[in-house]
Amino acid sequence: MPLDPFAPFRLDNHVVILTGASSGLGERFAKVLHAAGATVVMAARRLDRLEALAAGLPGSEAVSCDVADDVSRRSLVDGVLSRHGRVDVLVNNAGMVAVHLPEDEPMDEWRQVMAVNLDGAFHLSQLVAKQDMLVRRAGNIVNVASMLGMVSSGRLQQASYAASKGALINLSRELACLWARKGIRVNALCPGYFASELTADLIGGEWGEKYLVDNTPMGRIGREDELDGALLFLASSASTFVTGSTLVVDGGWTAH
Repeated sequence: MPLDPFAPFRLDNHVVILTGASSGLGERFAKVLHAAGATVVMAARRLDRLEALAAGLPGSEAVSCDVADDVSRRSLVDGVLSRHGRVDVLVNNAGMVAVHLPEDEPMDEWRQVMAVNLDGAFHLSQLVAKQDMLVRRAGNIVNVASMLGMVSSGRLQQASYAASKGALINLSRELACLWARKGIRVNALCPGYFASELTADLIGGEWGEKYLVDNTPMGRIGREDELDGALLFLASSASTFVTGSTLVVDGGWTAH
């Protein structure tokens, strides 16, 4: 057989759950996973956006889901297993950010950030593992964290976001080690600054964009296509000997 170094990056016949798919990075991720051959089950609260996206991605599915809600998470996983019989890849991408001085952040908002960014990712991982991946001894989980899980947000006042993403990175390591001999891989993808709904206020402002450019060694924010390769690497069999890793795509921010 001829050598095909691109073949392991394909996701043909793979069922993928992708949360936070209705906008920004999630929308791009859905298109990339679909282009690689996956059946993509796209989950988010805004069903109208998902349905519009699914219309251009034949074979994909749009499912309303609030990752901060226990019942909604269970319904998502139960539905996918009922229709497809398995979950090959879970991409925990849903996220939210709150901007406050730490002394002023309301506890309700802190809890909401944790519920979306951390609790939802853990519970969905638990559900797909217990109901499917551990039974088949096969599965792959990609947690979309952030470089701000590794370094301080500095002047950007995002204590709850940074804390939740730091916890998500370490959760990825913990699950990876506990499930490594049971057939499940778990890794964290940590983007730097990319244009999305989460970063719109920052990037759209003169001070914010200058701050990002000045503090990124490459002198710019990321383009939407610059996460494609990292996502496919972690989500596919191209990374079969990779688990518990943190893949940072940040233009050099955490290196300086």
